[in-house]
Amino acid sequence: MVGGQVGSFGVVVVGEEWRSEKMQNMVVGKRLEQGMAKSIEVGLILHQGSGMLSSKLSTYLSLLLILFCVPLTPALAVKKSYIVYLGAHSHGPGVTSADLHSVVDSHHEFLGSFLGSKEKAKDAIFYSYKRHINGFAAVLEDDQVEEIQRHPIVISIFLNKARKLHTTHSWEFMMLEKNGVVHPSSLWKKARFGEDIIIANLDTGVWPESESFSDEGFGPIPSKWKGICQNDNTTAGFSCNKKLIGARYFNKGYIASGGNVSASMSTVRDNDGHGSHTLSTAAGNIVHGARVLGVANGTAKGGSPHARVAAYKVCWPPVDGAGCMDADILKAFDTAIHDGVDVISVSLGGSPSDYLEDGLAIGSFHAVKNGIVVVASAGNDGPDSGTVTNVAPWIITVAASTLDRNIQNSVQLQNGLLLKGTSLSKPTTPQENFYPLISAAQAKAANASTDDAIRCKKGTLDPKKVKGKILACLRGETALIDKGHQAALAGAVGMILCNNKTTGSEIFAIPHVLPAIHVNYTDGVQVFDYIASSKDPRAYITTPETVLHKKPAPFMASFSSTGPNSVTPQILKPDVTAPGVDIIAAYSEAANPTEEDYDKRKTSFNMISGTSMSCPHVAGVVGLLKSLHPDWSPAAIRSAIMTTARTRDNTGNPMRDETEKDKATQFNYGAGHMRPNRAMNPGLVYDLTVNDYLDFLCSLGYNQKNITKFSGTGSTYQCHKKHGLNILDFNNPAITIPNISPSVPVTITRTLKNVGSPGVYAAHVRLPRRMFSVSVEPSVLMFDHIGQEKSFKLTIEVKNAKAVKDGYVPGELLWTDRLHYVRSPIAVASLSDIKKP
Repeated sequence: MVGGQVGSFGVVVVGEEWRSEKMQNMVVGKRLEQGMAKSIEVGLILHQGSGMLSSKLSTYLSLLLILFCVPLTPALAVKKSYIVYLGAHSHGPGVTSADLHSVVDSHHEFLGSFLGSKEKAKDAIFYSYKRHINGFAAVLEDDQVEEIQRHPIVISIFLNKARKLHTTHSWEFMMLEKNGVVHPSSLWKKARFGEDIIIANLDTGVWPESESFSDEGFGPIPSKWKGICQNDNTTAGFSCNKKLIGARYFNKGYIASGGNVSASMSTVRDNDGHGSHTLSTAAGNIVHGARVLGVANGTAKGGSPHARVAAYKVCWPPVDGAGCMDADILKAFDTAIHDGVDVISVSLGGSPSDYLEDGLAIGSFHAVKNGIVVVASAGNDGPDSGTVTNVAPWIITVAASTLDRNIQNSVQLQNGLLLKGTSLSKPTTPQENFYPLISAAQAKAANASTDDAIRCKKGTLDPKKVKGKILACLRGETALIDKGHQAALAGAVGMILCNNKTTGSEIFAIPHVLPAIHVNYTDGVQVFDYIASSKDPRAYITTPETVLHKKPAPFMASFSSTGPNSVTPQILKPDVTAPGVDIIAAYSEAANPTEEDYDKRKTSFNMISGTSMSCPHVAGVVGLLKSLHPDWSPAAIRSAIMTTARTRDNTGNPMRDETEKDKATQFNYGAGHMRPNRAMNPGLVYDLTVNDYLDFLCSLGYNQKNITKFSGTGSTYQCHKKHGLNILDFNNPAITIPNISPSVPVTITRTLKNVGSPGVYAAHVRLPRRMFSVSVEPSVLMFDHIGQEKSFKLTIEVKNAKAVKDGYVPGELLWTDRLHYVRSPIAVASLSDIKKP
């Protein structure tokens, strides 16, 4: 499920055709033009039959007829679906059904005052957010929206926007086990594998029959659970158990935006595979013998394999490329908070926007306010800078990187060169039989360009030239899986997929429909050179096999979205990276492994890549930390994961980007690659309260009234804007200064909380001394009990303005007592370079 086109979120898109806005407008314009032509034709016919009329009168009447014959409809205002956000509810946890009814009625009363009656309001509203989030989703006209926005109780009103969806060895790679053995000191053992933690997943649903969600060996459902198993569609045969304890679906926002949901689709059952994959990565059972199409045999398990899970289906068949609507996502958040979940994993997203006009940011804030940790994917729009999304500081935002396992096969060239690559497709041809090898450029059809043919685009290959040969295709512009399909349609017996220079060493194990191998850029050049230099080039492709302990690893995935944060550049995003390339996990047996109509294969497990896959890795570890440290706040857990992450690969060198040549930076991996065992004992954390988040919003210019409604804390919170609150003092584990002036030192304040043993911590700052002068005051902090907090100030001054160039300069702040290492990434840019990451 990987390819050359990359959706904003989730898995890297493998086969979906994207229609441009221009194309859509052309289609609409053509229809309008055809309608006008028919009207003119009617006018001409009537004109020809009016012989007794004078020429001028005939012409005049004909024009009138044309106007009246044009199929005009009354000038009705366009209606769209919107979310009206009113903040938090004043009712506490002991809410009654009468309270909930009163909330719904108040929404009807409020909207009815604009629409003319409560009945009209009832027809317009399709969701009332009534438990923790206060607001409603409704179908409205633009002028109504403007009027509602002006009302003093409304915080924001925004479109019901669409969002897109964004493993057997990965846990060993992160040291939770070794050779299948879990050490007593492992976080898995310490946290009892996440026993009785409840992890929610907002996605495409779940395949309940998967072994990953069997309840064998599970005890009673935790008493804190208040959710349901929504199985009102009896034809879908959906049921929950003591592992999969809850399931709900939300599609009213999707339907209100033009989505079509048949009766058979109205179920939590996962017909896509994405939701089952992400949920089982976070908390799937330990399943031995998991494999994908007979390849990559191993033991599948989630991060919190003994946790309970709940599926909230918010994503449906894409409309214009996206099928997850804000109104449905917000309803799922409101419901999950009520149901009693501990962790919410969200492998989807859209373009970043104002925090109070972003359904995911709003929903996650209310979850965090109730002690629930929210983990979200960073997006699949890399490697371009500034593409990271889900950037609210109360969310753990996860980038994607590789692991040290490879599903490896080889291509043997007849000149003796053996090149290694990857694939999930087994050879169906006899092994060690050489086949003719041809470049796709040499196999181009008569009407195709060489550039299109070498990329194996649809309709560019001549079957007469391809049949019976192995075809070499260049990566780029079309989905990877489609290149194999086009090769097979042209009669190829195999395919070598060669990376271009941009994609470098990043290769994917894909279940192609013919024997295939994906090789890196350097090896791809050798393939094309061999073809060009040989009179009779030949090759054969070997069977894939699993290879462990590959080096270097990890390195960043090219698709992983990068910083800086486009909404608030002072907040580093992403926060952390985790395995997101070639991840094996449960899948839907209603879907095929490539999501292509021509693929009739089925599989219980699938290998997928994307930040959708890295996100649940972190969610699973969060479940373990919640089990081990139930008193830790969401911010403390986020800090523990970030400050214990690593920035070096398994060769001891700095992590690289997808080319394996350039160093990755904080804008690629955040604080670094997650280390679960270190996160359970970080020593110190940068903690945050709800009021700290409100101070953050206050520093951005949000007014007191809206912040108070947002928090639901009434008059207890006061915005400290008048005291000169500095956003740089927000107690984030990372430090980003996007606009340092050469003439003015910048001083920031941070507060550390002790969550470990007593200790004396010393500060160490790493920033280029030729560029900056740096000081920490105090430079030593002494902690003698758990919960103790101490503050410090970090001052950075530009020493050499000419040396501070080329965008952000990376560094780090380290506090250590020689037992714990509390590391914070630093990124500093001068005023003239803030747009260059």
